[in-house]
Amino acid sequence: MPPVLGARRSTIQSAARVNGKSALTHREAAMGLTKAIAPAEIGGSPLSTTYETDFYAWANEQAALLRAGKLAEADIEHIAGEIESMGKAEKRELVNRLTVLLLHLLKWRFQPKWRGSSWETRIKIQRIQTREHMEDNPSLKANLTEYLSSAYRVARLEAADETKLAETTFPPNCPWIFEQAMDPEFWPDGAA
Repeated sequence: MPPVLGARRSTIQSAARVNGKSALTHREAAMGLTKAIAPAEIGGSPLSTTYETDFYAWANEQAALLRAGKLAEADIEHIAGEIESMGKAEKRELVNRLTVLLLHLLKWRFQPKWRGSSWETRIKIQRIQTREHMEDNPSLKANLTEYLSSAYRVARLEAADETKLAETTFPPNCPWIFEQAMDPEFWPDGAA
């Protein structure tokens, strides 16, 4: 086995194998996670070597193989992993947008003397971008309550940090439903 070059490599060696093959997605690699397993050690083919060493070239090669109908030659395991990763990224994008929206709604509600056009604009932008994201990914609607709850937990912590108010100042659970938070006419002025 080649020497481990990065500190993270040793922590992911066992997680880097699924059914004897490499299991990290491109996004994991982009986060700095790398493999200490050489392609030759896992029976790697030129396709898996390209995936691990040059994602861009691999992606173009796989697209060409799929368009040509050469499924037997395609790197199906990695393609499936990348598609799953893309789906998870869409969910994370929604939760991140909701977090920013809820953060600013909390600040709007609990720091009325600091209200200004920048907060108002930020809220409007997040509503627009969240709505557009939902239009592009309508299946995310199935779990909106879960995503809103997840976003609120983080927004509450960030609101406490940014406002320097105690975390207990903010309700423990999201005081608004998704439709209310997204309503362009809704501006939380009273008690939540």
